Amino acid sequence: MQQQSLSSFSELHKRKLETQIKNYVSKLNAPTEIKESMLYSLEAGGKRIRPMLLFASLAAFGEDTLKGMWTAAAIEMVHTYSLIHDDLPSMDNDDLRRGKPTNHKVFGEAFAILAGDALLTYSFQSIAETPDEFASADTKLSLIMELSKASGAEGMVGGQAADIKGEGKQLGIEDLEYIHVHKTGKLLECSVVSGAILANASQETIQTLSAFAYHLGLAFQIRDDILDLEGTEELIGKPVGSDESKNKSTYPSLLTMNGAKEALANHIRSAKEKLKETGLQTDLLEEITDLIANRDH
Repeated sequence: MQQQSLSSFSELHKRKLETQIKNYVSKLNAPTEIKESMLYSLEAGGKRIRPMLLFASLAAFGEDTLKGMWTAAAIEMVHTYSLIHDDLPSMDNDDLRRGKPTNHKVFGEAFAILAGDALLTYSFQSIAETPDEFASADTKLSLIMELSKASGAEGMVGGQAADIKGEGKQLGIEDLEYIHVHKTGKLLECSVVSGAILANASQETIQTLSAFAYHLGLAFQIRDDILDLEGTEELIGKPVGSDESKNKSTYPSLLTMNGAKEALANHIRSAKEKLKETGLQTDLLEEITDLIANRDH
């Protein structure tokens, strides 16, 4: 399969995904306020890195990327739910997200919580509604299991709990990695692995892609920590130094800025090595890896 550039690939799939998500939420037989709150955060921008990882994973196997649209929408809904809840006064208490007022600032705390709840539960329905021509019942079950683990207590929720517990404390590097592997990395891993599941990949290949995603997830978070200190509010969409002001442990605070940048380079290198081990057409996944390493927001 001839690989296209990441920019054209992303533009095409982002447009299709955003149309799918808008139509999917708009058709809900639900109170208008809930749908508006859901769409407000879903349409607030963002790079759609998780869906792109899923589509790029499918492309690596030479598969039709359309078959991943329902799972990609599901993963983006879970990611968006997590952002809505992360921003709540009881969590990170943030007023800005992607340069716009956070959901609870616009719709109130109660509707923000409900919108997040709705997005999480609707994500599993989205996977279940994948047409049978694209995924068997067993495949859908595997996808739902993967997303459940990635987003629950063994994944994203567990990472958020450890993050809250660690606030105001000087964490060690192992504790910090636990937080970020679970809070950020597990959903990235789910995105890559879901593409492999849809492609009926071998367990060995899935394990190699999981290892790739492990390094990618840590690289993503290290870059995030660097941008929190070296980025601009206009680009990162939140105040610079917000983690530092909340007395959160970060990679630069534990390793120094130079140490954090070295760790970032090491994880990017390890991620690319794992991609080579698969023997697949991983051009797009490699481009996404470079994008994560060099992003400015």
